[in-house]
Amino acid sequence: MGCSEQLNCLGAGAARWRLQRLGNMALGVSGRLGYGRRMETIHDPFALFDTWLAEAVAAEPRVPNAMQIATADADGRPSLRTVLLKGHSPDGFIFYTDTRSRKGRELKHRARLVALLHWKSLERQIIIEGRGVPVAGTVADAYFASRPRGSRLGAWASEQGQERGPGVLEARFAAEEARFANRDVPRPPYWSGYRIIPDRIEFWQGRPSRLHDRLVFVPGETGWTTHQVNP
Repeated sequence: MGCSEQLNCLGAGAARWRLQRLGNMALGVSGRLGYGRRMETIHDPFALFDTWLAEAVAAEPRVPNAMQIATADADGRPSLRTVLLKGHSPDGFIFYTDTRSRKGRELKHRARLVALLHWKSLERQIIIEGRGVPVAGTVADAYFASRPRGSRLGAWASEQGQERGPGVLEARFAAEEARFANRDVPRPPYWSGYRIIPDRIEFWQGRPSRLHDRLVFVPGETGWTTHQVNP
């Protein structure tokens, strides 16, 4: 057997080993951190969200408010990125971004989106489907003012998602530092937030033998209705 054939064989074996390892990873789901009562007894998705987020803040090692956002362009091509959940209430779930970004452009033409919060250490995830609508300017202003000065300058310096050459971003940041020296950094007109108005919220809790709990909330005539779906 030649050297190249040996490498091919080793590569195939390593690939099989990696696939076996990945397959076995799913076997660790235990449901040991369940919330103490069956999901079908819960009827307020926002109260449950508050509880799960508070427990994630206590249990997750870093960034428990990390949230994946999926949008799609006019042709239905999806895109995905991670943002930070910065506000939540029965009115919706808020994140902030440069509206010139890909997600901003896609939300302008197709407001539908899906958000996912996944907490591995708790064996939980929440999937939120709905519409992304711009927040009021006063809401965006208040949050922007709370950000560190460097982050506010970065919002002026970065053309999010646009191609750039080496050193360009750093040069633009330095220019914005000089422009706003000794004065407040206002919110750029293209930087704002979106509120996800949900029309479906799913809570997923890992349990042994892949008998996971999945509780779905959808709006009804007099409030939210619930049903369970199979894992």
